[in-house]
Amino acid sequence: MSDDAVTLFVCVSCRRALPEGQGEGFDLPGVQLAEALQQRLAEDASITVTPVQCLAVCNRPSTLALVSRDRWTYLIGNLNADLHLDDIVESARAFGRSTDGIIPWKERPECFRKGVVARVPPQGFSHPE
Repeated sequence: MSDDAVTLFVCVSCRRALPEGQGEGFDLPGVQLAEALQQRLAEDASITVTPVQCLAVCNRPSTLALVSRDRWTYLIGNLNADLHLDDIVESARAFGRSTDGIIPWKERPECFRKGVVARVPPQGFSHPE
């Protein structure tokens, strides 16, 4: 992984109940999100979309982890392929351009502001004295 390479891990296990009137059962919104991101980012060699089985945020589908070497990792939930695709792509690119992975609050799209589940420090991080 190069220093500016970004991986979007997208949970494909989460189930979402079908809206009322659309029958019984559920769909897998993470599968839709992963496929949409893979198509959109097919030409972008700096961002890899990797479907994963369960990010353990089952009550907030779809969920993704935004990961890169020596950067903070973001875990974002409540994402929708139809509504948030452009925001996710732009945020992944901003994340890759950053030196530490921290995207300034005012530059984060609303879906990221409201959807943050966790921000995890990079391996080897130590709090400044």
